[in-house]
Amino acid sequence: MSDHDDFGAFLIGFVVGGVAGAVAALLLAPQSGEETRALIKDKSIELRDKAAEQAEAVASKANVIADQAKTRGKEAIDNVKKTVARKRPAASTDE
Repeated sequence: MSDHDDFGAFLIGFVVGGVAGAVAALLLAPQSGEETRALIKDKSIELRDKAAEQAEAVASKANVIADQAKTRGKEAIDNVKKTVARKRPAASTDE
């Protein structure tokens, strides 16, 4: 479970670092205001698209993990039912 937390922290740090770097590069670049605004607009569109791709990938991975958890839960319930079914006849003969 901690691997998922570490990956989430890494992803957040990566995005924040990327945004900070892009902002610094844009503000320190020797361009006119109009060129800078156009560049900011282009980079924001690019960043939005990358964020959407990452969100889709994370959602897909979350669905896979949820399906695995559901399957494991069903297997655990089936195992408990089998164990109870095996123990029940033995309990009724003890009475």
